[in-house]
Amino acid sequence: MRIKYLVPYAMGEAGIANRALQIPEAALKPDTHVDCVAVRNHPQGPGSPYGRSLSEMYVTEAGLRAEEEGYDALVVDTTSDAGVETLRSRLRIPVVGPGLVAYLLGMLLGRRFSVLTCLERDRPAYERTLVRYGVERWCASIRPTGVTPDPETLFGTEIEAPAEKVLAAAKEAITRDGADVVLLGSTTMHQVAGLVAARLEAPVVNPGPVSLKLAESLVELRLSHSKIAFPSPLVPQDGAWFSLPPLEDR
Repeated sequence: MRIKYLVPYAMGEAGIANRALQIPEAALKPDTHVDCVAVRNHPQGPGSPYGRSLSEMYVTEAGLRAEEEGYDALVVDTTSDAGVETLRSRLRIPVVGPGLVAYLLGMLLGRRFSVLTCLERDRPAYERTLVRYGVERWCASIRPTGVTPDPETLFGTEIEAPAEKVLAAAKEAITRDGADVVLLGSTTMHQVAGLVAARLEAPVVNPGPVSLKLAESLVELRLSHSKIAFPSPLVPQDGAWFSLPPLEDR
């Protein structure tokens, strides 16, 4: 089985390797191979509505050929689920977004979950997806942690300090907001997942690894998204996506 893990940032081999560290190799079957692949371009500040639209364009471009490239599933490496709906319309293989997976797993593991974000300015993006998926009533809170991982280097080698900030936000979510499950709000936070989970009684959902495991399970079960919900285009016009120019003012 081959899974394409699509990073929504243009980066080199070192950055891709850092993102690939969240692949749960011990939890996947021996014959499951995950390829971590970066997009060709990304906008500065993808958190704004303007930036989100640009990001979705380049994620879509990078994912459209997954099926013909021989992949059995596609996972987008961002909890914004950028491009997921468009790619589900074009592809028949499972297309998985970590945002929705994390929310649903939070509902499965407890009664109320909290989302730990990087900064307060990120809140509207999470509110948008919670409402879009109709799961906002299961969300106890959206808690900023005050940490901002770099998309390429993430937290680097000094992960203790950001782990303490994430842990403090998680404890506040549990004691003040009534959460019984904690969701890491970004796949860029994956380095601190183990350190935080070891010091909490509540489950900590690390969205990237669980999305990859779910994608593997969907392939094994021969399940994919509904083509009634995500109808294929009458006339595919992939050339329009592949003709996207490089972004300016990078």
